[in-house]
Amino acid sequence: MNRRTTNPGTGSRPRAAASGPPADGSRRAPDGSRPSAVIIGGGISGLATAALLARDGHEVDLVEAREELGGRAGSWERDGFRFDTGPSWYLMPEVFDHFLRLLGTSAAEELDLRPLDPAYRVLCEGYEEPLDLSASAARNADLFERIEPGAGLGLARYLDSAASTYDMALERFLYTSFTSPWWLLHPAVIARGPQLLRLLAEPLDRFVARRFRDPRLRQVLGYPAVFLGSSPDRTPSMYHLMSALDLTGGVQYPQGGFTELVDVVARLAVRHGARLHTGTRATRVLTEDHRGARGRNAHLGGGPGRRAAARGVEIRTADGEVGELRADVVVATADLHHVETALLPRRLQTYPASWWSRRTPGPGAVLVLLGVRGALPELAHHTLLFTRDWDENFGALREGRVPSPASSYVCRPSATDPSVAPPDHENLFVLVPVPADASLGRGGVDGTGDPAIEEIAEEAIARLAAEAGIPDLAERIVVRRTIGPGEFAEDLGAWSGSMLGPAHTLRQSAFFRARNASRRVEGLLYAGSSTLPGIGLPMCLISAELVAKRLRGDRSSAPLPEPARDAGARA
Repeated sequence: MNRRTTNPGTGSRPRAAASGPPADGSRRAPDGSRPSAVIIGGGISGLATAALLARDGHEVDLVEAREELGGRAGSWERDGFRFDTGPSWYLMPEVFDHFLRLLGTSAAEELDLRPLDPAYRVLCEGYEEPLDLSASAARNADLFERIEPGAGLGLARYLDSAASTYDMALERFLYTSFTSPWWLLHPAVIARGPQLLRLLAEPLDRFVARRFRDPRLRQVLGYPAVFLGSSPDRTPSMYHLMSALDLTGGVQYPQGGFTELVDVVARLAVRHGARLHTGTRATRVLTEDHRGARGRNAHLGGGPGRRAAARGVEIRTADGEVGELRADVVVATADLHHVETALLPRRLQTYPASWWSRRTPGPGAVLVLLGVRGALPELAHHTLLFTRDWDENFGALREGRVPSPASSYVCRPSATDPSVAPPDHENLFVLVPVPADASLGRGGVDGTGDPAIEEIAEEAIARLAAEAGIPDLAERIVVRRTIGPGEFAEDLGAWSGSMLGPAHTLRQSAFFRARNASRRVEGLLYAGSSTLPGIGLPMCLISAELVAKRLRGDRSSAPLPEPARDAGARA
């Protein structure tokens, strides 16, 4: 489907597309009418929430300020090249498949997934030989052993621990909103309590350093902290579970890019009856004084802290018309900082500006999109470039300085997907972590971005050419666009221009992270990377499921049960 959809034009509720039948979790008022929900934000978490709630029998309207759906999972095309401008790693495949099965389908039916081998390549400053990480744990153990005697067995033990911790997270921590203390009393949690506490208290870099000596191996195992918007010295070692994803099961890629995943979820949302309105900005959450306001969303809870009840959103369309979309529930999936500080009055804010001033954003990014003439076999689908001075790199980001030289990440999707570049050309996406500082500026096409952004891009291109052995890289570039923290802040409403959301430090992880329900406004729920369970596409899908669980009254720590498939459905 086209990711542009018709906006409502006025504040009235447009007629629905064909709706699917309510699922087991649906709720109806005593008069038999269907409950209604408005979703703020058309990124992957908003689309996923719209699909699940429509499947559960809600009347759903989703409003997206921009003309395209996808949010951070954006796309840009020029001269036969198509670039993903956001997520590029397909990890935790079981989460994607579970989500799609909730909607009556599967990843196998909806996506053309290709395994990557090598899963990714690592180029370490000061070392000529690249490290190719495999989809095979045994081959990765052999690689570690060649670099550091004894590290092969050490990796096997490390991955056993990572897999065990990941399984525990899936079963007990990721699919819960922590609304009940009973999850702490589960026998499995009690049995592993001391170990889990140690994993929360010890940072990832120290955890890795106690097991491996070679700096390259430490970097490989510490880098997943960047996917969590943090650094190895500030990320709890519980997140060593990330290595169970890329070093055992490998990495996959959906043909057509991650824009294909966005299209799939949007299509499923519409199929189940959700209405998606682009070019429609939410300007205010509509509320009603709490006295006498409790109604069909009273099951969401309440208490002395609740001062009002959500009643919909005020909207402004692209042509300037102002209206309202009334609803029983509002689910805000836009950046939580923007929602709380811009769409609610101060007295109704659970997370006011003072709260954010004590929190840590994940890093910003300069993205460099390059169309390159000729083949680039020197690069894998995913290539990581690590600087020698690892501590200085992360220290600079923490202090608000742009690191130089900077570690970076390069995606070459044309290695796997011929549709993203013209024949005999390559598609490169270069990501350089920078401080979360919107004042660094915006990017542009063909070097027209703000000077600081273009300088960072030039250095990244030069370093890639030198480290990967592509001396003529700059001369072969035929398409170039940069994106800076300014775009993240202004176009996506991202707090401080962060590319990911709040960093996964100890005080911003698991049950310490911002919760997914307002404490001041009944019926106002949250999803997306700013809230539980955290950063990344799989986490955003789970955050949507947590909203669905809240509305069903499900306080368990387990995923929602998957509906039975028709006998003729494809596996």
